[in-house]
Amino acid sequence: MTQSPSQPMIQPFFILVRPQMGENIGAAARAMLNFGLDRMRIVDPRDGWPNPKANAMASGAGRVLDAAGIFPDVPRAIADCDFVFATTGLRREMVKPVITPERAMQMAREMGAAGKKVGILFGPERTGLENPDVVQANVIVTVPTNPDFSSLNLGQCALLVAYEWGRQQIDVPPEVMMLARTDFANREEVVKLGDHFEERLEAAGFFFPPTKAAGMRLNLRNMWARLNLTRAEVQTFHGMLRQIAYKLRQQGD
Repeated sequence: MTQSPSQPMIQPFFILVRPQMGENIGAAARAMLNFGLDRMRIVDPRDGWPNPKANAMASGAGRVLDAAGIFPDVPRAIADCDFVFATTGLRREMVKPVITPERAMQMAREMGAAGKKVGILFGPERTGLENPDVVQANVIVTVPTNPDFSSLNLGQCALLVAYEWGRQQIDVPPEVMMLARTDFANREEVVKLGDHFEERLEAAGFFFPPTKAAGMRLNLRNMWARLNLTRAEVQTFHGMLRQIAYKLRQQGD
């Protein structure tokens, strides 16, 4: 589903249901803002609102908490939502689709691009969402965790879901080489390094017996080509070889 240029993406609401600790509310806010989300709703927080511990834990994400909507119950927190996800790892005695966070955020993006409001329910720390909460959702979201230890902290769960939202927003390569103010050596530079090594190794009598010398040289060239050396690394190797040759000459005098 494509997003109309005039239609802004509607972010999902992260709805924290009866959270018990301000620290976890703050951790959820921080996780949300890490991935560009700032629409939080809080249902019946145990310690009231505002909560100084939440602001302390948010560590720079206080604006998410400042703009959070406070609701007395789940029905009123999701009243304007067109679609609701419930995050839970517990088996429920109800017929409902169960999906991964990745699929959930794919669906949330599609609906948000179409102008739909989406809510994601996160349960309290001690018990998680209860069945009367889950029954109000369209879909259950479950993280594939260790079955012997499947309980996730509220902040951790929010982070996993927020990460999936952010990951699908930008195309991030799975691997990047940090070159630290240098660049990869070109083929000519690598060849010259191989020449330098062979020159020093030849002088040291390394290529022995002569019948195996050609294969040994070929293996060395293959190794240099395989290493993806930077220009700085090539210059370092040249410097090492020159220093070794210099010291050997001194010892021979």
